[in-house]
Amino acid sequence: MTEEKRDSLNFIEQIIEDDLSAGKHAGRILTRFPPEPNGYLHIGHAKAICINFEIAKKYGGSTNLRFDDTNPTTEETEYVESIQKDIRWLGFEWNDKPLYASDYFGQLYSFAVTLIKKGLAYVDDSTPEEIATMKGTPGEPGVDSPYKKRSIEENIDLFERMKNGEFADGSRVLRANVDMTSPNMLMRDPIIYRIKKEHHHRTGDIWCIYPLYDFAHGQSDSVEGITHSLCSLEFIHHRPLYDWFIEKLEIFPSRQIEFARMNVEYMITSKRKLLRLVSENKVTGWDDPRMPTISGMRRRISPCCNQNFL
Repeated sequence: MTEEKRDSLNFIEQIIEDDLSAGKHAGRILTRFPPEPNGYLHIGHAKAICINFEIAKKYGGSTNLRFDDTNPTTEETEYVESIQKDIRWLGFEWNDKPLYASDYFGQLYSFAVTLIKKGLAYVDDSTPEEIATMKGTPGEPGVDSPYKKRSIEENIDLFERMKNGEFADGSRVLRANVDMTSPNMLMRDPIIYRIKKEHHHRTGDIWCIYPLYDFAHGQSDSVEGITHSLCSLEFIHHRPLYDWFIEKLEIFPSRQIEFARMNVEYMITSKRKLLRLVSENKVTGWDDPRMPTISGMRRRISPCCNQNFL
């Protein structure tokens, strides 16, 4: 590739061009869009959708739609359906059928057991407040949990009993055994599984422990063979942990690459705050034309939209 052509590419395209030139992944490009089904998509998601789908399309690849459904407390089938509708309205189609992190719950559990057997994860009985205190501050290193020295056999037994529902919510967690002195707070023995005895929108009551995002995301990418995991810049500090799990588990090395997120002045793009507007009846719903959701914008530009909203 000439320098002139390379300079015309954005940094993600440069990375992919380099990978293709090196014969990495046998020339295969596979990206993914992994929304949480805990609300409607907003304009910031539209940027992430376009980047993931268009990058893959440019290089003859494809994109998976995978729902990050690891928190049954906030997830609903309504959100799953609205997300699919929004992506199609933007003009994109994903590979085959939609995928779910819950498709891999059994595999993720096995990955966690593998970490325990390697001495790289342990069950912690500390309270959330105690764990937060032990983590220290950005300027001060954390301290080890008193449960960090549990034997591998004890950790395997306790983790299986967590899975079997023998313990109460919040009474125990599984933590990765990384480094409590790391300058990156996310690397200080992060929680990777918690007990949550709630009904899941797909798996029902089969599971009562659920993986956290940092554990489920990279491993789901790896299971699917995602070559380039494109996400917004707030996840840059998560990348060392993403890579750590892949390295320690010795699984397919998906690569995380971050791009600048879309922030719009005088516009709310927090799903938590948008949900509050909906739940407090400040708007008529997620697709209210005043909302910065993709569904809301679709209604705003539709000729059949109620003009009283504009």
